[in-house]
Amino acid sequence: MRDLRKYVAEFIGTFVLVLVACGTAIVTGCGTAEGGIAAYLATAVAFGLVIVAMAYSIGNISGCHINPAVSIAMLVSRKMSFKDFICYVIAQVLGAIAGAAVLGVLFGFDCSFGANSVDTAKVGTGFLAEAILTCVFVLAILGVTSREAFSKVAGLVIGGALTLVHLLGIGITGTSVNPARSLGPAIFAGGQPLEQVWIFIVAPLVGGIVAALVWMFLDKKDPEPKNEPLPVKRTVK
Repeated sequence: MRDLRKYVAEFIGTFVLVLVACGTAIVTGCGTAEGGIAAYLATAVAFGLVIVAMAYSIGNISGCHINPAVSIAMLVSRKMSFKDFICYVIAQVLGAIAGAAVLGVLFGFDCSFGANSVDTAKVGTGFLAEAILTCVFVLAILGVTSREAFSKVAGLVIGGALTLVHLLGIGITGTSVNPARSLGPAIFAGGQPLEQVWIFIVAPLVGGIVAALVWMFLDKKDPEPKNEPLPVKRTVK
């Protein structure tokens, strides 16, 4: 039963992320000429605040990954089982699809859905940006969740980190750093977002794996020195 609660929590968290944060992008016209810098800021803050809200509501149930890139980092760093990883990703994807479906009901199925895309001439740049930004974001998560002393501020730090990567990434790819968040809207948006969704699935997963490997290296404990007895000096009579 506890496992089921974890998976349901991940579904709910990802559903809220897509509904509220991608919904904010739709409302503000983020990525359009009309939206401008205010839309960028509002969307970045919306993503960050959703993470903060979910971290302090479902974090104690599932850890509040709501992102396959975070889950794969936890798998690589041996903080979750393969079974949980698969079930988490399924729950996250279903939550994202459900969130995007509700956006279609609210704003019409011809809306942007807050979907990610990149200039076709800059696919490589977009892939690199997504991988790096995901790595930075996941590294922050691994660091702040590694010590019990940080638990009270973990949600704020993670939400702040997501806001920061959005401030840079929105102008490049719309910022995904989350395969589920991109896949759900892309299914309904179709066109270029659906054709390019592989970028926003593969690049964040790569970034998550790299972040896990980097953190495992940084957090590796040096072996404690052995307290060997001092050699006994013998005197010759």
